[in-house]
Amino acid sequence: MATRDITAELFNETINDNDIVLVDFWASWCGPCKAFAPTFAASSEQHPDVVYAKVDTEAEQQLAAAADIRSIPTLMAFKKGKLVFNQAGALPPAALEELVQKVKEFDIDAAIAAQDNGQPE
Repeated sequence: MATRDITAELFNETINDNDIVLVDFWASWCGPCKAFAPTFAASSEQHPDVVYAKVDTEAEQQLAAAADIRSIPTLMAFKKGKLVFNQAGALPPAALEELVQKVKEFDIDAAIAAQDNGQPE
């Protein structure tokens, strides 16, 4: 599956209506963002069960502010609507693949249950 550009209007719907969503916050003037884009796109082809979304921080400044984006690129991963990863900086292909596998394996339901019971995760 190819990447998709999302706006503030589609952000919550995208992360809540899909099991796993990776969001790349980027800007056209950002060199590391441009360098990371092919890696992100290639990963999207390998994982059609994961939504790969891109947010242009220039066009979506309010969304970037709401997401507390301080540097770009920033990659966020959501599972069942919950943020499970948030890191600035471009990841090399192997690190991105490892992240995708860890997010797929992560038992978000158990983590939420532990949190609801006041247990450490």
